[in-house]
Parts: sequence; structure tokens; C-alpha cells
Amino acid sequence: MAAAGFMAAQASPAIPQERSARVDADAPTLVGAGDIATCDDLAGAEATAKLIDHIPGTVFALGDLAYPDGSDEQFQQCYGPTWGRFRNRTRPAPGNHEYHTLGGSGYSRYFGAAAGPPEAAYYSYELGAWHIVVLNSECAAVGGCDARSVQGQWLAADLASHPVRCTLAYFHRPLFSSGIAHGNDSTVKPLWDLLYAAGADVVISGHDHHYERFVPQTPAGEPDRQRGIREFIVGTGGKGTHRTLGAPQANSEVRNADTFGVLALTLRDGNYDWRFVPEAGKRFRDRGHGTCH
Repeated sequence: MAAAGFMAAQASPAIPQERSARVDADAPTLVGAGDIATCDDLAGAEATAKLIDHIPGTVFALGDLAYPDGSDEQFQQCYGPTWGRFRNRTRPAPGNHEYHTLGGSGYSRYFGAAAGPPEAAYYSYELGAWHIVVLNSECAAVGGCDARSVQGQWLAADLASHPVRCTLAYFHRPLFSSGIAHGNDSTVKPLWDLLYAAGADVVISGHDHHYERFVPQTPAGEPDRQRGIREFIVGTGGKGTHRTLGAPQANSEVRNADTFGVLALTLRDGNYDWRFVPEAGKRFRDRGHGTCH
């Protein structure tokens, strides 16, 4: 059984996707995490904000951004002094705590148009050669996540109208997770089904307060090196307490539950690098390279 702070062995060097990450100043960077600023203890959020101070590029924020309720006051007084300094380059996704305030209204007011339509909070954008899709995993709040829901129909149409080689999606709740607090969340499987059918490459989620990386896999959890989606969990944005890991889920390659930090991805035309950047004083790191379908 994995305990807090456990890191699995890196993937076999025989797998070509796992080459060491390369530096490429010309390719766009996407950097961020989820589960960030809790108003009774901002030390973790400030530690990760200091990392982003030195990492240029677009910031993703994976939901549960201002604890405990995502209110206007908590966004202004807790998220604002830390990750709020990157608001003009942040493209956020909502989490369950945002909906402790009616309709996620504090979140929508704080980020404005950058968060998508207030009634939906899902949207997409382009970053270099990549198509980026931001979804709302609070399915009940937006009429569902299945293929027949408004969000599901929007996602299918969005993916069909952007037939690029490289696609990345992010949203709060992970389909697969070795975390004890939440674990696998099947409510988002229909979103994965649509993403997989369209050839998406990467999904990033939070919700469980740890870092985890999976091998490319199908929505049914079968390894698929040719067409599978690589999932990252980056619930390491600074929420005050780390959580214990349970038994590793199938296809989990790397896990850590004692380090705040951010995931930075270098997005090239046809491939990407990733690196987990830890808070000051911590040694855990993860890095590698992947190729688009």
C-alpha cells in the first residue's frame, strides 16, 4: 500500500515517451495546479505562487481555488494575495468548493470572461499548436456530463471543430486516482469517452491533494500506448493538509503526497514535456516527454 510521500519507480527507459524533458524557450508553457488557497493557512498557496513567479506562460487553476466556499471575500482575501497575482494569465476550471457559493458565482465574478459563460464554466482555447479544453466536472450543477447533456454536446462539437494533432483537457475531478479521500470518480467518464474518441492526449485534474501520473489509458482503464490519454493529478496547489494515498490504481506510474508544487508542460507541435516543480525545500520531482497521437 502506498503511503503519504511514496513515489513509484519511473517508467521503464525502454518506453520512448519517457525521455528526459527538454528545454524549449520558443514553445508555449502551461503551468498550474488545483486545490490552492485555504483562508486559515495561506503558506502552501504562497509557496506554489512563488514557483509560478518564475515560470512564464499560461496558468491553469484546477478548481477548489478559495476554501472553504469560493465566496467573493475568499477569492479576494485568500486566492487574491497568492495566485491572484497571475489572474491576467490564468484560465481556470471550477471545483466542488466553488459551488458552495450559489452557482459558482464568486468564482465567475472573480475571473470574469476568462472562466467561460457563468452558467456553464466550460470553454476552450488555443495554445500554440494545441487545442485546450476546460470542462466543468461539477456535473449536477450544469445539467450533467453525459454525451446527451448540454456540456457533452458542446464538447463533442468543440472537438469535431478542432481536429488538431494535440489536445489537452483539464477539469477538477479525476476519473482515476489513488487518493483515499476521493479516488476514482466515474461521473466524469462520459467526458473521457468523448475525449478519447476524438484522440485527446492529456487530461489534468485535481480534487485529491496529491500528485500522480498515469500511463496513457482508455476510459475503461486499459493501457493504450497508441491512443490512450495520459492523466495527471495535480491537487498540490497549497491546500493546508496533504492526504494519504491508498493502494496504487492500475496504470499509476508516479505518486507523491507530501509535496506542494506545480506541473509545467512545454507544448510543442506534435509532442510535449512535463515537469513537476516542488515547493522550496522539497526534493520530489517528476519529468518526462510524450508524443501526440
